[in-house]
Order: sequence, then structure tokens, then C-alpha cells
Amino acid sequence: MMSKPKRLHPTAMIFKILEMIKDSIIGLLPLAVLILRDGFFGYIFYIVIGIVALMITSSIIYWLRFTYEVTDDEIRIEQGLFIRKKRYISKNRIQSIDLTQSVIHRIFGLTKVQIETAGSDRDVDASLSSVQMVEGERIHDELKSTNGVENDEEELDNFDFHPDPKREVTTKRLVIAGSTSGSLGVLLGLFGFLFSQMESILPESFYDEMFAFFLSLAINVIVILVIVVVLVLYLLGILGTVIKYGKFTITRYENELFITRGLLEKKQMTIPLKRIQAVGITESIIRQPFGFCTVYVEIAGGEVQEGSGTKTLLFPILKKTEVKSFLDDILPEYAHIPENMNPAPKRALPYYLVRALFIPVIALIATFIFIPEWYIIPVIVFILGAILGYLNYRAVGYHLDEELNELTLSYRRIGKETVLLKHRRIQSITKSKHIIQRKQNLASIHVSLLNNFGGRHIFINELNLKDIHKITDWYSLR
Repeated sequence: MMSKPKRLHPTAMIFKILEMIKDSIIGLLPLAVLILRDGFFGYIFYIVIGIVALMITSSIIYWLRFTYEVTDDEIRIEQGLFIRKKRYISKNRIQSIDLTQSVIHRIFGLTKVQIETAGSDRDVDASLSSVQMVEGERIHDELKSTNGVENDEEELDNFDFHPDPKREVTTKRLVIAGSTSGSLGVLLGLFGFLFSQMESILPESFYDEMFAFFLSLAINVIVILVIVVVLVLYLLGILGTVIKYGKFTITRYENELFITRGLLEKKQMTIPLKRIQAVGITESIIRQPFGFCTVYVEIAGGEVQEGSGTKTLLFPILKKTEVKSFLDDILPEYAHIPENMNPAPKRALPYYLVRALFIPVIALIATFIFIPEWYIIPVIVFILGAILGYLNYRAVGYHLDEELNELTLSYRRIGKETVLLKHRRIQSITKSKHIIQRKQNLASIHVSLLNNFGGRHIFINELNLKDIHKITDWYSLR
């Protein structure tokens, strides 16, 4: 047990500088473009020197004034120069303790310790950005010793655990995940944005010469270049998925799930079972025809991880037929997946088509009025909208198991979602119907859950009114 406050490893200053750069780069980018465009290039050197000096000074002060201490009952953190903050987190309030190793951490044998409590406020949680790996393991063991998720056989040596059921993802599956993730669209958008800014950044003469060079190329050469660029971006998307989820392993313990992943940044996270509110199965519009899906969980409390949204990934890619056996091993509490769902009635189809075609119809009318020669584009969008509306209708369904006290809902926005719910985890169920639905004995349902973003809301539209009554009676009478 630590007897006096300790400082972070000196590399914490590097991570603080990187954090400041990351937080400020979006704000500084427009300023840099403006300076380059207006010819104030000579001032950049002094501006950069000033910013670097400020960041270095701030990081040194941050390191000197940041101390932590683990006692019998809590972890204490003090930080700040002018405003001194003292944070006390009781062991009993700690929900999970995650260890993360970036490339820099791994070079120096360090780790980042992320401590999460039951709340969703970032300021209530704690993060030790850089400590020795041995120190991180000791903090992990001491803080978990009384929080109800201890396992005497746990060993944190390089995140290598050897208990209970375990599942790993293969590199082949990760390549499939990357090739069907839809990241190509994101990369193309980023590439297009950067390309559009080249005129502002590059010298005008160089930009004009490059533009003239491309115009001089034959059309077949331009097509080949476009294909090469798209192919490179596609391969980069696959590579990014493999790097992010490489060596992905999930292990089930008595009271928690333990996940490790990452080739460059090695991340460990724990998910206490008592925080799991629901299990979801996502079938993207690209993966569904190939029979692949992703499994996630909704978690109550805890800090929202950057880029994760409201869902916590449980396994990056599985065959739909493998989900049952996966949950049998890892999360048997949610392993009951109904084979048949009660679908929406046929009279609900017009509602889904109207919702999907509202904007395409407006775009189609506007195109015929103002630019009729471009009519083919809104026509294609209209057809795609009609297909999506029909797929949304076909995806809707529910299954109620009163014996197991479980409700399963399925729906589609773009990808198909199937959510497995326990009665005790549902916060509220609301039914609604407007005048047209009332005449056709239809209604909609709104199910609310807790999660790490403040709440998850599931909307299922146009089910039979008697089915809605059945669900609400099951919830309220229980």
C-alpha cells in the first residue's frame, strides 16, 4: 500500500502536450490557412515558437502539481496550480479500471490507468496518464480488492489472463470487418476535404501546374488514378481496423467481462456485469448479405469513450449463426435469441415508405422545376429511398418471453438492430398513436434504457395495437 503521494512518470508531460495539440488543432487550422492565404508566412515561426513554449510550460506545471495516492478505502488525486483540485474516489464507487498502452507507453514499459465510476461525468472519473506498468498493475489490484469484482487468480502481467471462457477474433475476420465497415466513405470524405484545401496551402504556381498536368492526361489515365486512390483508401480502412482490433480477446469472469485489443495501442477494459443494460446485434447494410454482424452492450454509467457513441463493442465481427454460441460462453444471461419475431402488419408499410421518400420526393420535384436535365440523380435517390423504406418495414419486429421475462426488439435505420432486453433493466415504456394510426389499430412504442450517454431510446413504429398493449401490460403489471 502506498504511504505517500506519488507523481506520474515524466512522460506524462509528453502526453499532456499531445493532448493540448489534439484539442487545439481544429481551432488553429483555420488560422493557419488564413495566414498562408494572406501572405503572413513569416509570422508562423514566431507563433509556433510561442505555442510550443506555452505547451511545454503548461505540461511541466501539470506534472509537478499532479499527485496521487491509494489508501485502504480510496484513491486521492490532487492537481492544479492556481485552482487546486482534490479528488477522492471511494473503492466502493469504482466500476471499472482499464489499462491502456500506446506506442510510447510500450516503448518505456508504461501504462495509462483509467478509473471509471458509476456516473457519466468525466470530472468524477480519474485518469493517470503515465505510470510504470508494475505500478499500474498494483493500482489495479489495490483498487479492485474491495469493489466486488475481485478475482484472486487474476494476473495483469502484460494483460495476460488465463481463466474462464474466452473468445478471440482472427486476422481473417478483421480483414472482413475492415472491408465491410464502411470506412471507405469516411476516408474519401477526408481526402476530398484535404484536396479542396490544397489551393489555399500550396503556392499558386505549383497548384496551377498540377491542375494543368491532370487536364493534359487522357481520360483513361485519370480513371486509373481515381481507381488507385480509392483502392489505397480502401486498404487503409482495412489496415486501420486490423490495427485497432488486432489480438481482440474477450474473457468472462464471475462478475465482469475483460477485453484486450490493439496492435499499436494496447487497450484493456473491464465491463462489470451489473452495469450491462442490454445486448445488441448490429447487421450493417453491407455485412448483412454476407451473414456477418457486430455484438455490443449498453452500459449504465461510466465515461463515454471517444468515438464509441453510446454503445460498447463486445465483439467486432461474428457470423450471425455464431452469436448464440458466443453469448452462451461469454454472456449466458442474454443467450436466448428468438428464432421468430412478431412482424409489423402489412398496413404499416405505407408509413415506412412515406418516411423514407419524403425528402427524395421534394428533391425530385425541385429538380424537375429548376434543373430538369439532372433528373436522373433524384430518381436514383428515390428508388434507393423506396428500397430502404421497405427494408425498414421488414426489419421491424418484437418477441416477448414472459417466462424468461425478456423482450427482444428489432428495427432498422440503415443497419438492422436486434436488442435483447431484461425487464428489470428497462426504465420506461411509452406507447403512442396519432389519429391515422388509431383508425388502423396501429401504435408506436418507445423503450428507454440507461447507458453511458445518459439514456438509450428505442423507437418501434406501427405495430399492431394489441401487440403494444401486450408489451406494456407485461412491463407495468410485472
